[in-house]
Amino acid sequence: QVQLVESGGAWVQAGDSLRLSCEISGATLATFGDYHVGWFHQALGLEREGVAAIVTRSGSSYYSDTAKGRFTISQDNAKREVYLQMNALKPEDTGMYYCAADRRGGSSAVGILRSWWYKDWGLGTHVTVSS
Repeated sequence: QVQLVESGGAWVQAGDSLRLSCEISGATLATFGDYHVGWFHQALGLEREGVAAIVTRSGSSYYSDTAKGRFTISQDNAKREVYLQMNALKPEDTGMYYCAADRRGGSSAVGILRSWWYKDWGLGTHVTVSS
């Protein structure tokens, strides 16, 4: 089990950019490459939905339709961190952003954008995008 801590949430204007960070403590340099890590967005009153995910072993990334072309997920193995670069932010991007991880090695990523795919979750960081 790992502990996830998100940071980087802020209040920004529409069109601005923001980078969220997810620190994955409890993972070693050797085991960091065994994880699937996802970013999830939850708007007020709505269900949590996956926006981006990464397979740390290969660096393969996956995006929701709303995130494609605007968001980029990346990783820093030495820091055991995963980032979500969000560009061209829209008011509908407002909400809590959660980082999630599960140690799945090189398994299929069939559920990588689904919340049930993950065992460990952070407490979230809030993003407000004003119009």
